[in-house]
Amino acid sequence: MKRIDEVLGELTLPAYTTAEDVCFALRAVAVHAAEQWPGGAVCRNDRAPHPCRLHRWGLRVLTDRGLSGEQIAEMAAAFEASKVRS
Repeated sequence: MKRIDEVLGELTLPAYTTAEDVCFALRAVAVHAAEQWPGGAVCRNDRAPHPCRLHRWGLRVLTDRGLSGEQIAEMAAAFEASKVRS
């Protein structure tokens, strides 16, 4: 049986990236973060092998906007911290 990623393929990137796309991408990276299980890393949200489709899409959008991996990680951590406070 094929994994869902193999069946559905990659999510397409927007033709041009808006501020709203950046917000969605940041949320995708933060919500679909890795969680360690005995069988390996899985997506915290949908239990697909990490990185899942939405996490990869978010990384591609943010990278296309010129953000480095370190900046993306910091923004995702800040996003998670803001959720805890609210």
